[in-house]
Amino acid sequence: MGLGWRWRGAGGTPSIRTGGSTFLWVTVLLFCGTWRANTQMVEDTKSVYFWETGPWGRCMGSDCGPGGSQSRAVWCAHVDGWTTLHTNCDQSQRPSNQQNCFRVCDWHKDLYDWKLGAWNQCVSVSTRTFGGMRPYVCNGGEEGIQTREVGCVLKSDESLGDDTICEYFEPKPRLEQACLIPCPQDCVVSEFTPWTSCSKTCGTGLKNRVRSVLVPPLFGGSACPNLTEFHTCKPGPCKGPEGVYSLRVGSWMPCSLPISRPVRQAKHRKGKGGARERPGVKDPDTRELIQKKRTRNRLNRQESPFWDIQVGYQSRTVSCAHRNGSTVGLSLCLPWDLPLTVQSCILAKDCKLSEWADWGPCSKACLDPDPESPRGQRSRTRRVHQFSVGEGEDCPPLEETEPCDPQGDGVLPCATYTWRTTEWSDCRVDSLLSQQDRRRSNQTGLCGGGLQNREVYCVQANAELLTYLNNLKDKDASRPVDSKLCGGPVPNTSQLCHILCPIECEVSPWGAWGPCTYENCAVQEGKKGFKLRKREISNEPTGGPGNCPHLVEAVPCDEPSCWDWRLVRLDECIPDGELPCGPGTQIPQVQCVNSTGDMVDKELCGGASTPEPIACDVPCPKNCVLSDWTSWSSCSQTCSSKTIEGKQLRTRSILAYNAGEGGGVCPNSSSLQEVRNCNEHACTVYHWQTGPWGPCTEDPSSSALNTTTGPRSAAGPNSSGQGPCSRGMQTRKVICVRVNVGQVPPKKCPESPRPGTVRPCRMPCKRDCIVTPFSDWSQCSPTCDAAGNIQKTKQSRNRVILQLPANGGQDCPEVLEEEKDCEAPKVCPGYRWKSHKWRRCQLVPWNIREDSPGAQETCGPGLQTRAVSCRQLDGVQADIGECLKFANTMPSITQRCQLPCQDDCQLTNWSKFSSCTADCVGVRTRKRLLVGRSKKKDKCKNTQMYPLSETQYCPCDKYNAQPVGNWSDCILAVGDRVESLLGMKVQGNIKECGQGYRYQAMVCYDQDNRLVETSRCNSHGYIEEACIIPCPSDCKLSEWSNWSRCSKSCGSGVKVRSKWLREKPYNGGRPCPKLDHINQAQVYEVVPCISDCSQYVWVAEPWSVWKVSNLDLKENCGEGVQTRKVRCMLNTIDGPSESVEDYLCDPEDMPLGTRGSRLPCPEDCVLSDWSSWNRCSLPCSYNNSRKRTAYAIRSPGEGRQCPDTTEKEPCSLNLNCFHYFYNITDWSTCQLSANAVCGNGIKTRMLDCVRSDGKSVDLKFCKELSLERKWQMNISCVVECPVNCQLSDWSAWSECSHTCGLDGRMWRSRGVVQGSQGDGRPCPSQLEQWKPCPVRPCYRWQYSPWSECRVEEVVCGAGLRYRNLTCFVSDGSGEGEASMVEEELCGGLELAVNRDKLIILKETCVLPCPGECYLMEWSDWSPCLSVCAKGAGVDFGSVQVRSRAVMAQEPENVQLCPDQDWESRPCTDGECFEYKWMSSTWSGSSRVTWCQRSDGLNVTGGCPHINPPGDDNNSCDPPCQLPMSFCTEAGVCMCEEGYTEVMSSSGQLDHCTPIPILEIPTAGDKKTDVKTSRAINPTLPATIQPGRTGRTWYLQPFGPDGKLKMWVYGVTAGALVLLMFIVSMIYLACKKPKKPKRQRQMNNRLKPLTLAYDGDADM
Repeated sequence: MGLGWRWRGAGGTPSIRTGGSTFLWVTVLLFCGTWRANTQMVEDTKSVYFWETGPWGRCMGSDCGPGGSQSRAVWCAHVDGWTTLHTNCDQSQRPSNQQNCFRVCDWHKDLYDWKLGAWNQCVSVSTRTFGGMRPYVCNGGEEGIQTREVGCVLKSDESLGDDTICEYFEPKPRLEQACLIPCPQDCVVSEFTPWTSCSKTCGTGLKNRVRSVLVPPLFGGSACPNLTEFHTCKPGPCKGPEGVYSLRVGSWMPCSLPISRPVRQAKHRKGKGGARERPGVKDPDTRELIQKKRTRNRLNRQESPFWDIQVGYQSRTVSCAHRNGSTVGLSLCLPWDLPLTVQSCILAKDCKLSEWADWGPCSKACLDPDPESPRGQRSRTRRVHQFSVGEGEDCPPLEETEPCDPQGDGVLPCATYTWRTTEWSDCRVDSLLSQQDRRRSNQTGLCGGGLQNREVYCVQANAELLTYLNNLKDKDASRPVDSKLCGGPVPNTSQLCHILCPIECEVSPWGAWGPCTYENCAVQEGKKGFKLRKREISNEPTGGPGNCPHLVEAVPCDEPSCWDWRLVRLDECIPDGELPCGPGTQIPQVQCVNSTGDMVDKELCGGASTPEPIACDVPCPKNCVLSDWTSWSSCSQTCSSKTIEGKQLRTRSILAYNAGEGGGVCPNSSSLQEVRNCNEHACTVYHWQTGPWGPCTEDPSSSALNTTTGPRSAAGPNSSGQGPCSRGMQTRKVICVRVNVGQVPPKKCPESPRPGTVRPCRMPCKRDCIVTPFSDWSQCSPTCDAAGNIQKTKQSRNRVILQLPANGGQDCPEVLEEEKDCEAPKVCPGYRWKSHKWRRCQLVPWNIREDSPGAQETCGPGLQTRAVSCRQLDGVQADIGECLKFANTMPSITQRCQLPCQDDCQLTNWSKFSSCTADCVGVRTRKRLLVGRSKKKDKCKNTQMYPLSETQYCPCDKYNAQPVGNWSDCILAVGDRVESLLGMKVQGNIKECGQGYRYQAMVCYDQDNRLVETSRCNSHGYIEEACIIPCPSDCKLSEWSNWSRCSKSCGSGVKVRSKWLREKPYNGGRPCPKLDHINQAQVYEVVPCISDCSQYVWVAEPWSVWKVSNLDLKENCGEGVQTRKVRCMLNTIDGPSESVEDYLCDPEDMPLGTRGSRLPCPEDCVLSDWSSWNRCSLPCSYNNSRKRTAYAIRSPGEGRQCPDTTEKEPCSLNLNCFHYFYNITDWSTCQLSANAVCGNGIKTRMLDCVRSDGKSVDLKFCKELSLERKWQMNISCVVECPVNCQLSDWSAWSECSHTCGLDGRMWRSRGVVQGSQGDGRPCPSQLEQWKPCPVRPCYRWQYSPWSECRVEEVVCGAGLRYRNLTCFVSDGSGEGEASMVEEELCGGLELAVNRDKLIILKETCVLPCPGECYLMEWSDWSPCLSVCAKGAGVDFGSVQVRSRAVMAQEPENVQLCPDQDWESRPCTDGECFEYKWMSSTWSGSSRVTWCQRSDGLNVTGGCPHINPPGDDNNSCDPPCQLPMSFCTEAGVCMCEEGYTEVMSSSGQLDHCTPIPILEIPTAGDKKTDVKTSRAINPTLPATIQPGRTGRTWYLQPFGPDGKLKMWVYGVTAGALVLLMFIVSMIYLACKKPKKPKRQRQMNNRLKPLTLAYDGDADM
C-alpha cells in the first residue's frame, strides 16, 4: 500500500493513508536500533578529553605595526565540562597559545579604513536555508538577504590589512542586511469586449472579442494570455459567388530623381545604334522660343539659397490579393480601375547647419563678491545653410547657452545696492491722538512722545568704486535706483520720537509786605517810597525765568526808610525806686535791620529813633494781676482804602483780683483789648509785566570774530543743523502795570526790579534743502502692440529730498519727478514670413508614367513649390534666422497640384461671398464658372458633382453679457488716498474707509453660446457696485475727572482721578484698557500728595473772665472756671484767615475750651501760665523726664509762699515721648505733561514723617532729628505710545492668475511697516485684496479624430489617414465642451497641441484586405499602476501599459495572424491595487468565480494561484450531490446556510436538515407580541421570506470541516456544571441539620470581639 501524502486545500494538513503500516513501523524500529548500537561502538573508541582555548588577548609589543604578539589560554577539558590534566589530552593536537599580531597605534587611524563593497543581489531566505526550496505562497514580497564584502584596507594603495586594525577604531560594518524580493507579477488583462459583428454577411466568418493588458508581467510573472477570442459565425448562405479577390496597394517607395534628359537621350541613341549628329543652328524664332523656355524654367526654380528643392517621383506596387492572404495575378482584379502607381514628390534633404560660432560675451560683466549670486550666461549660434525638405531631418536648436563668469584682470566689481534713508521728519504728536482727543482741533503746544517719518530709497552702494560715477563727490547724494535692486530688510520708515515738554514756571505764595523803603537806599531823595512783597521761583521753567510771572509787587508809601530798629525782646520789668512792686520800666533789646530784615550795623539806624523803655507794672500782693499782652493778630486787610482799613488786635486777661481797699483795682474789660491800624497803604499795586522774547536777530554790534566759520555743507542729512553760527540778540517789551487797571507810566513802578529788555542769543545756521540727483530714466516699455501698431509710452525719473530747509535756507525744488515721451521707433520691430507665388505644377516625367493606363502627357497630379523669405514688419528683407526666432510657423513651401486634362471639368476659383443684407436672417452666396470646353460637357453641367454656387447664412452677431464669479473685495479709489510727509503711508493718515467699489467680471457669449471678447458686448469687462468699508472707531473714554481731595489732611496721602468708558471700539479701532468685573473700562491715575500739617490750625480766643463757683464777695477768689472759643482756621502766610470745618484740624491738637483752677486770693502768689513742656530726650525712656515752668507775676504776702514753679513728669513712649521716622509712599503712576500723549514722564513719591504711634506729623519733626533721607523721590518713566499699525501702500496689481478663462484674479497686497504698540489701532486682517480679471476666451489648437484609413479607390493596402488642426474656445473651467471657432482667433498662439510643437496631420496606415488577419490599433494607456507590496509598505515603482490585439476575418487564416503586442512605460503617482477571488452563489451544483481588483474592476490574472474557489461540486471526493449541499474550498461537503449536516457512521454527509430559526422582533415589527419558532427556507432572499423582519440566528453545531464547533463544547461543559450545582443544592436542602454544640461562657464573652476590625483590607 505504501505511505502516501495528499494536500488538502490552501491550508490543509497532510493526511496519511495506511495499509500494511505495521510492517513499515517494525522495519523503522529495527533500523534505528542498529544505528544507535553502531554509534555507541564508535564513541567508545574516541577519547572523552579535548583541548579548549580561550580568546586571544591584547596585542603587546614595543613597536607599532606587525611586530607584536598575543597569547591565549589552552586547557584540557572533559566532555562533561570539567577541566582535567593536560596529559589526558592528545599532545599532538594541542593548539598554539601564542601568535604574531599587528600592534595598533592611534596614528594608524589615518592609514587604514573600512572598504565597503556593493550589496549583492537579494537572495531569498528560504533559498539559503532550505537549499533552494521557495515557499509556495508569496504574500506581498519574499524576505531576502543581501550580502557584501567588508575589509580593512590601507588607504594609500587599498591593500588588505587585518580586520583587527580597523576594529580597534571602529566596529566592523555589517556584512548583510534584510531586503525584499517582490512577488512575481502575472500579466493582468481586462474583461473581453462584446463580440463584434460577423466578418461576413454570408458564408462562414468570424466574430472577435478583445481585451487589453492592464498590468505587464513583472519579476518573472506569467506571460499575458491571448487578447483575442474568435468565434465562427454563419449569417446565411451566399446567393452568388463570394468576393475572392481584392486590389491591394503597397507603400510608396522612397522619392528618387528621374534620369536626366541627356542621359536618357544617350541611352536612347545607344539603343538605336549610335548618336545622331547635332543639328545646325535653328532659325531665330526657334532660338527665341528656346530662350523663353529657359527663362521660364529659371523662374520656376526656387530662388532662396536655404532650400534645395528637387522634385522627384515615387512609385508603388499594386497587386491582387486572395481572401486567404496569398497574392495572385493582377489579371484577376482587372475589372477595377487601377490606382496611380507613380506620383511627384520632394526629394528628402536633411537640415544643414554651419559650425558653431564663437561664444558671445558673458551677460555678467563684473565680479560679484557674493558667491551665491547668479552666474552670467553666454550663448553661441549657428546658421542654417539649408533647411530640411520633404521627409528630411528637421533642424536642431540654433542657439545654446551656458553659465559663465567674467574673465580678465580689468573686470570691475559688480554694482551692489543698499538702502538709504532721508533725514527724519519733525516729530509729530498729532498722529498719536485718539479720535475723541480734544487736542485734535488745537495742536499747538503738543509735546511728549510722537512719530517721525523718513523715506527709504535704494542707491548703488559702491558707486564711488566705479568709473562712471567717479565724478560724484558726495556719496550721500547718490542717485536713486529701482527699489527692486536692493535686497535685505528695509530700514524702518518711522520711529518713536520725543518732544521735550516745557516745564511750567511754578512760584511760591506771596510773602508779607515789607517796610516802606526808598527805591535806592544809596540815593535817599524825596518822601515817597515803596512797600514790596516778593515770591520766589519754586520750579525753574524751560527757557529760563523770563517765562515766569512777575515776582515783585510794589505799593507806594510815605516816609520811607532803608534801616530801622527791630525789637528782639523786652527785659524784665524793674519797679521804680527800687521798690519790690509797683510801676516800673522794661528795657527793649533791639537790632538794626535793613528793608529785607537782615541785621546791619547799628550806625545805619542812627537816623531812626531808638525805642524808648516801656512802662510796666509789677503787681503788689493786693493788686490786680493782669496777664501779658498776646501777639498782634494778622492784619485783616492787605491794603487800605477809604472804606476799608486793616486792623490788628491783641488781648490780655485778669489773673487775680485786687484785695478790695488798698489794692490796685482791675481795669474794665475794654482795657483788656487793644486795636491798631495796619497795611495802611492804598490798594494800588504795581508790577512790571514782560512780553515774549522776540526772534534772534543779528547783533550789529557783535564782532565778526564771533561768527562760526564751519562750512554750511557740514550739516548732512542726519545732522540737526541747529548748531550756533553767530551771536545775536533778542528783545522783549516791558511795561508797568497796575493790578486790575492796566498799563501805567513806568515811573509808577520801582526801577530796581525792572526786568531787562535785551539779551544775547545764538543764531542757528541756515540749512539748505538737499536733494539727490535725478535717477536714470526708467526703461521704456514695448511701444508696439501685437498687431504691430506703434503705441506712445512715457518714461520717468525722480529725486528724493534728503534734507528739508530750515532757518531761512534755500528752498527745495518744486519738481521732484519728471516725465517724458519715449522715443517711438519709426517701424515696430518684428518679423514675418513672406510667401511668394506658387511655381508651375511639376508632373512626373512622361517617360516614367507613359506606361500607366489613362495617363496623359500634359495633365495629371503634380507638385508645386514656392519661395519663402523673411521680412520686417515694414517689408524690408531680413535675415531668415530672425523669423525663426520671432515669427510664427513657417508657411509650407510645397503643395499638391492638379493639371486638368481635356476630359476634366475646369472651373474658376470661388468668388468672394456677397455682402449680407441682414444679420442672422439673411444669406450670402459665392459663385464659380465653368471654363473652356467644360461648358459644353454634360458631366460638368451636373451641379451635384460640380456646384457652381454656394449659399450660407450670414454670420449672426448677437451677443449676450452676463456676470460671472463672486464680487471682489471692496476697493477704495486711488485718488482718495492722502499721503503724509515724504510718502510715508500710515494707517490713520490714509483714507482706509468710506465708499469704495467692488467688481464682478462680465462674460460675453455669442449666439452659439461661445465665449467671445467682452468688447463685443460693449463692456469693459466689469460691473461695479458701490460699497462701504466701515471706518474704525476708537474706544471712547470720558474726560479726566477732577482730582480727589488728598486722602490725608496731614502728611502724605494719595489723590485719584479717573476716566470711564463711554463707547467701546469697533471696526478695528483703538482697544480699550482692561475691563473690570462689570465689563466697564476704567482708567485711574493715582499720585501721592502731601498735606501741610499746619495748613489748618486751631485758633483759640482769649480766656473768659473767671467764674468762681464759691464766690466770696469780699475776697473775689477761690475755685473757678474759664472758657474760650476754639475754631479751626485756614492758615496762610499772613496768619489764620478763615474758619473751616473742625474735622480738617487734628482733634488731638485741639486746645481746651474750658479750664478749671483756683483764682488766687489777695496776697496769694500769682503765677504765669505754664510754659510748654520741654521735649523728652531720645530715645524715650521712663528714666527720663520732661518739665515745664512758670514764674511769679505777683509776689505773695507775708506768711504766704508761691507754689512750685516747675513741674516734671516721666517720659513715656507714645504718651508724651515719641520717636520719629520717615515713611516713603508708593510710586505714583507715570505722570505726563498736560500736553503730552505718551513718552517720558515722571514717577514721584513722598516722604512722610511718622510718629512712633503711627500718626503722620509735620516733616519738621524728622528734619530736626537730621534723619537720613536715602530715597530717590523722582524717577523717569515711559508711557507707551499708542502707535497705530502702520501699513505700506498697496502694491501694484499682480498679473492675472490665469491668462484666460473665468477664474482669473488679480491680487495686490500691503505689508506691515510697523506693528501697533500700546493701545494703538491694531493691524487690519485684510492685507490682500483681489478683483477679477477681464474674462478672455481660452483658445487652443486641438486635433480632430483621425479619419479612417483611406486607400483611394481600392479596397485595401497602404494608405493614409488624416486629422485636422482646429481652433477651439473654452472658458478655462474644464467643465463643458469646447466650441470650434475660426482659425484666425488662434493666430496669435504657438502652433502646438498640448505643448507638443510637432504637428502631425497625416500618417500612413494599413487597411486590411478582406479575409486578412491584422493587428488592431494601440489601446489607450492604462491608468498608472504602482507595483507594490501593500503589507510591507514597499513600492517598486509605477508603470502603465498599452496593447494591440489581433483581429481575424477568415477562419482558415487564423494560423497566419501576427503576434499580439504590448508595451509599457514608467509613470508617477501610481495606485496600489490588490486582487482577490470572487464567487457567486451556488446555482445547483455550480457557481461562477472571477478575479476582482480592489477598485472593483473584474480582471484576469493577479489573484493567487493557490486554491481558487471551485466552479462546480466535483472537487470533493465523493462529489457533493445531496440536496442543499456544496463542496467547500477545503474539499469537504457542507450544507447551505440554514441547514445543518447530519453525518453517517463513516463520517460522510448523510443529508442536510433545516435549522430552527430563532426570530428576534425589531422595532419595525408590529407583531412583537407573537413569538414563533419555525423553519423558513434560508435560501430565499430576505425580501420574499414572509414574516422575517428581525434578525435570524442559525444554530449550526458543525463547522465547514464537519467537526463540532467550539461553542458546542462550551455549552456542554456549562450544562454539566449547572447540573452538578443543582444536585449539590438538592443534597444540601434535604440533609438533616446537626445540633449545635454548647459553647463556654468565656467564648460568649469574646464573641463580640470577633467582629472587631483587624486591619485586614478584606474586612
